Amino acid sequence: MWGDLFQPMHLLIIAILLFVLFGAKRLPELGKGLGEGLKGFKEGLKGITDPPDAAPIVQPTVQQTAAPVPPLASTPAAPPLTEMDYVVCSRCGNRFENPLGFKVTEYVCRSCQSRG
Repeated sequence: MWGDLFQPMHLLIIAILLFVLFGAKRLPELGKGLGEGLKGFKEGLKGITDPPDAAPIVQPTVQQTAAPVPPLASTPAAPPLTEMDYVVCSRCGNRFENPLGFKVTEYVCRSCQSRG
């Protein structure tokens, strides 16, 4: 079916129709746009076939609080565990470590995020 479309007479008729419909000024612009689109498509296919470096990590919504900077010591001491060092998933209720001490307004764990 499509093999008959690429005969010289059919291609000439298609070219004349394109010239009549779009005019002499628009045809180079259309060709350029089509070429750039094909180039972008090929580059996009290369990105799909290449393995990704690392999966993006989704960060929870956090609100950073200003904490005083402790003076430098010769040996760092481990900070005492407080309630601020943990966050609770708002969907399943599991507790997770919050080593940076950010005040989290709402946290959803990765397993709950993957479930939707």
